[in-house]
Amino acid sequence: MVVKKEHRENVRILFMDTVAELGELVKKRLIKENDFSEKNFINAELTRFGNGEGKAKLIDSVRGKRFFIVTDVCNHSIKYKAYGKMQTKMPDEHFSDLKRVISAACGNAMDISIIQTILYAGRQHKRTGRESLDCALALQELEKMNVKGITTFDAHNVEVRQAIPLTAFDNIIPTDPMLSYFVKEEKINYDNLIVISPDEGAMGRTRFYSGMLGCDIGMFYKRRDYSKVDENGKNPIAEHAYLGKEISEGEYLIIDDMISSGGSILEILKKLKIKNPKKIWVMATFALFTEGLKEFDKAYEEGLLTKVYCTNFTDAPDLAISKPWFERVDCSKLLAECLISYITEQPMSNILNGRKELYEKINDLKNK
Repeated sequence: MVVKKEHRENVRILFMDTVAELGELVKKRLIKENDFSEKNFINAELTRFGNGEGKAKLIDSVRGKRFFIVTDVCNHSIKYKAYGKMQTKMPDEHFSDLKRVISAACGNAMDISIIQTILYAGRQHKRTGRESLDCALALQELEKMNVKGITTFDAHNVEVRQAIPLTAFDNIIPTDPMLSYFVKEEKINYDNLIVISPDEGAMGRTRFYSGMLGCDIGMFYKRRDYSKVDENGKNPIAEHAYLGKEISEGEYLIIDDMISSGGSILEILKKLKIKNPKKIWVMATFALFTEGLKEFDKAYEEGLLTKVYCTNFTDAPDLAISKPWFERVDCSKLLAECLISYITEQPMSNILNGRKELYEKINDLKNK
């Protein structure tokens, strides 16, 4: 799609240092396929004082332009020096950097839109007892800074958007690139495939994936021990119990939004072992691996894990990328399509609700 000149000239896009690799892929697509030029993409200088306080400076002007900022608040590969020691930037600091960039552009840009590849504080989307409500507060901060629209991918709970009812909020599930790549790469026996939900909360996405693939569905539910409370104030999981069809030498696809420590996924792999599985894949939008990869290596060596699929929307450890069981799916095309829709002010319907088109695409890929 060729974007009209008046639209292109009115836009400036900043890929923050947290999305440098992904941003370069999107930039190349927009230049090659949509007639963008280098002047559409600007840079920001993020610096730190000796005590760790930060500052943002826009290198290029955004005066009178529509300004799009893309960031990944979970990137853990960026470091800075404070008090003579190297520190790793964490999500809170990345979010503060985002606000600094908005502050640097306020009063100059015609309007500002934010794309968070992973929603900041998205896991703290509801309050139980005397808890903070971080995600809602963060969204309201952006709204107060006159951000016009906020886009994210696979929010942990999209209902948090109710915190900013007057600001546009799009939550996009990267089903198309994930499933398309999976079907093209793997030899799958669809008659013997079951899509697995790791808990009750993931049943919606699991039903959708099973519908697209035309296969059965199963679920593990977390039976908790309500007589105990762990160090996080939660009732510990006593057992992952399986509900669903029983098959011999089946193929399983476990679907989730995020792998953090990976404990629940690893527990499910062990539970599936007794079913004599032929293949077990895991598909998650975000693969953080906060507690390392050793247990996943062990599961792969034992034949419990075939492959883990995730997007390139957030940072992944270099060690994970080198593993034979790890596959990152390039989602730069999806991000570029989102930007084009916003820039040309076209409906997002095809991206948000293209179920029929995706079903037909997956069927075509299955039959090749």
